[in-house]
Amino acid sequence: MNDFNQIFNIQSWREIIQLNLTPWRLFIAIVDICLITFLIYKALRSVQGTKMMTLVRGVILFIMLKFVSGWLGLGTFEWLLNQVITYGVISGVIIFQPEIRRGLETLGRTTKSLNFGIAERNVKRTSYIKAYEKACNYMSERKIGALIVIEQSQTLEEFVSTGIKLDADITAELLINIFIPNTPLHDGAVIIQGDKIAATSAYLPLTEDGKISKEFGTRHRAAIGISEVSDAITLIVSEETGGISITENGNFYSDMSKSEFHDFMIKHLEDNRKSSKNHTLLDKLLAKRGDISEK
Repeated sequence: MNDFNQIFNIQSWREIIQLNLTPWRLFIAIVDICLITFLIYKALRSVQGTKMMTLVRGVILFIMLKFVSGWLGLGTFEWLLNQVITYGVISGVIIFQPEIRRGLETLGRTTKSLNFGIAERNVKRTSYIKAYEKACNYMSERKIGALIVIEQSQTLEEFVSTGIKLDADITAELLINIFIPNTPLHDGAVIIQGDKIAATSAYLPLTEDGKISKEFGTRHRAAIGISEVSDAITLIVSEETGGISITENGNFYSDMSKSEFHDFMIKHLEDNRKSSKNHTLLDKLLAKRGDISEK
C-alpha cells in the first residue's frame, strides 16, 4: 500500500525528476512511460461505452484530486482521498468483475488472432455480406423480426453457450428460415463466428441506458446491450415496422435504407478483412510464404 501511495506523492516525483540520468537510463525511462501510456490507452478503449467507464472516470477524478491536494499540502483531505481510492478500487473490482474480464479479453484474447486455420484466413466476406443483405431485406419487406450478431475480434463464446449450437454455413435462406415466426429457433439471437452460424436462440444482455427511446423493444435493447460489452456488429429487423437497424461499439443506427445498409456492411466487414487488422505476425508470414510458393 505504501508503494501505491508513493505513486501519487509529489515529493517522490520531484526527486525522480532531479536525478541525473545517463542516456541509457533516460531511454529506458522513456520506453517505460510509453508502455504504460499504451496500456492505459488500450484499457480505456476496451471499457469505452460500458458501465466500467463510469468507474474509470471516478478513479481519474480522485487521482487528479490526490495530486492537487498533495501539491497544496492539504494533509487531511489527502488522507481521506487515500482511503477512498484504496477501498474504492477494491470495491470497484468486485462490483465490475464481468466488465473487467471482458476488457481483458479485448486486450489479449481474441478469436481471430488465435485461429490459424486456412479456412478462417480465406473467408470471402463479400458472399456473406450478400447473404446478410438478402436475408434482412427479405425479412424487412415481410416484417419478420430478426437479431443477428456478427462476432469481430472479441469472442462471443459465453453468449453462444446460452443458445442452440448449429455450426452451419452462412446462407440467406437459412437465416430467413431461422426467424420465421412460431418456429423452434426464431426466439433470441443468431450468433455468427467466422464463416459459420455458431448458434441461434441465444440470450444477450439488455442495455441499461435510460436514454433509449421507449419505442424500441427487447430485440433492439439486446442489440445495443451486446454492442456495449463487445465489438460485435448486430443486425436488427423490426417486426413492427420492418425497419433495419445496426449496432456497433455502443452506436445505434436505426431505420437504414438499403443503400446505407449495404455501404455500412462493406465498410465494416469487407474493409476490415482487407486491412487484416486482427491477423497476427504468424498469419502474415504464412500468407507471404504462400505467395512465394505460388510464384
